[in-house]
Amino acid sequence: MSIQPAWRGVAALYFVVSVTLIAWTWRGFDLTATAIMVATLLMFASCFWSASQLFGRRAAWQFALLAVPIGWFAEQMGSSHGWFFGSYTYTTVLGPAVGNVPIVIPLMWFALCLIGLVLANLALWQRPVDTSPERGRVLFGVVVAAMFVTAFDLGADPYFVFVLKAWIMEKKDGGWFGETLQGFAGWMFIGSVILILFRVWSRPLIAPPVNRTTIWAVRIPLLLYASAIVFQVCLGHPIEIRVIAIFAMGLPLLIAANAYRQWASAADIGGAK
Repeated sequence: MSIQPAWRGVAALYFVVSVTLIAWTWRGFDLTATAIMVATLLMFASCFWSASQLFGRRAAWQFALLAVPIGWFAEQMGSSHGWFFGSYTYTTVLGPAVGNVPIVIPLMWFALCLIGLVLANLALWQRPVDTSPERGRVLFGVVVAAMFVTAFDLGADPYFVFVLKAWIMEKKDGGWFGETLQGFAGWMFIGSVILILFRVWSRPLIAPPVNRTTIWAVRIPLLLYASAIVFQVCLGHPIEIRVIAIFAMGLPLLIAANAYRQWASAADIGGAK
């Protein structure tokens, strides 16, 4: 598949920005921060490409232009005023920051919301893109997608706080392995806000054709969610997280993966099933 000139320009600009951020992180921070920066930039790029193939180029930009600023604002307000997630302070572990918020965090908000939306659409409607304008259906899909995103955070937060020490919680005796339950309510709320605004702004969405490109565009969110499960099962902290991840994230993934196989089977493409 040929790459259009406009996409070449975007890819070139993203490459330059990425190299700059990686060099900045490498020079000013440690190897852990650099590895997280590289992984986040790759995840963001792959999810943006996936969104552009599934929802269309315009909708992909809309998704990113909603998720990144809203994610940054929520984290900035959380780290400075205790909004949404409770009171906490970021350390330098995650690399360079804008305001109080490491650059990788709002990029992760976009990637995770995209992953959650695709998986929820598969699990609920057996297709990666839900084109229905019916309000109740849209709202239900958004809530389920936000739950899939929050399921990731159930295991990620304790690891980032107690192992990586990426941020310091003001309250250390919360109900979830020392983490506050408010943080998960914040994840549900912010994830839902991003997703509902995307569904409203991007109307009308058009279902993509089932071909090799869209097959891979759906595989990417599935594989990224699966890799997060593997990470939490192998390295989750405390050890209970390793079991919780199998059920909290594994069940949504299995349901979505089964729906993906049914959706992909509609295409007569060798090796795509």
